Amino acid sequence: MNTPSEHLESECDYGSGCPAVTLLIKPRDRDLGGFSVRRMLPSGKLGKVGPWIFFDHMGPAEFAAGKGINVRPHPHINLATVSYLFEGEILHRDSLGTEMAIHPGDINLMVAGRGIVHSERERPEVNASHHRLHGLQLWLALPEADEEIDPAFYHYPARDIPQVDVAGVPARVMMGSAFGVTSPVKTFAETLYFEARLKAAQSIPLPEAEERAVYVIQGQVTIGDTLVPEHAMAALSAKAGIVLRADSDAIIALVGGAAMSHRYLEWNFASSRKERIEQAKDDWREDRFPKVPGDDIEFIPLPGEQVREQGED
Repeated sequence: MNTPSEHLESECDYGSGCPAVTLLIKPRDRDLGGFSVRRMLPSGKLGKVGPWIFFDHMGPAEFAAGKGINVRPHPHINLATVSYLFEGEILHRDSLGTEMAIHPGDINLMVAGRGIVHSERERPEVNASHHRLHGLQLWLALPEADEEIDPAFYHYPARDIPQVDVAGVPARVMMGSAFGVTSPVKTFAETLYFEARLKAAQSIPLPEAEERAVYVIQGQVTIGDTLVPEHAMAALSAKAGIVLRADSDAIIALVGGAAMSHRYLEWNFASSRKERIEQAKDDWREDRFPKVPGDDIEFIPLPGEQVREQGED
């Protein structure tokens, strides 16, 4: 969901005793007609965390019959997208011919590589009745050597995502390795993404990574001496042995991994090369990207540009 969001940010004051947290990002919800989206990455002071360059929290939202998610075809290059739902369903279609509904607990991994086009809509039977939607939309930068690989799509059902009990706290390791288990989800660089659900007063040690950040999906937690409220993201130091404590029932997600070189981001494009983004913009403008089978009439134009008429040269 490519929707901008505003941020309130504060850097950690080491003198006040919060060595575990280096930056706290507190978003303001942006209401898109009954549908709230919070963008944590990129932000003004935190462009990426390991390979993660984009982090959107969408919902929870309720839609009346006939309303819902309806994202027209749009392109990506040099990145991979990760879609994860807590509630609801989204119908993914892409220019590889993929048509896949994602359900809560599943992971859809779409590798854009040299270029892909996709849409995010709803099946008619979902859209026809009252429904809810709540999830995360994340982007990963591909390593420079993999930026131009062939596009691909991978679907991992919820049953294939490893679950582990960490001192009484249930956790799911969506990508990478943590707590002695490894996710089957494909990675291109050292990548970490896990979710934990804590009861009030429970604690969980946070796995180490070169770079990492915790997002509070629900509830309120404390990391070191820093209180992290609901819908805030805390970038963590490289300090070992950091423990997160739940001040209330809470759901948290941790993302991280190996540090990446600088990435340029513009609209739906990310690349280590600014000229590659300019090329992608021109390719989309001139209709040189592949079409989405079964969803090839509508599309999202480049920001600020007129929509092409069907059949226009």
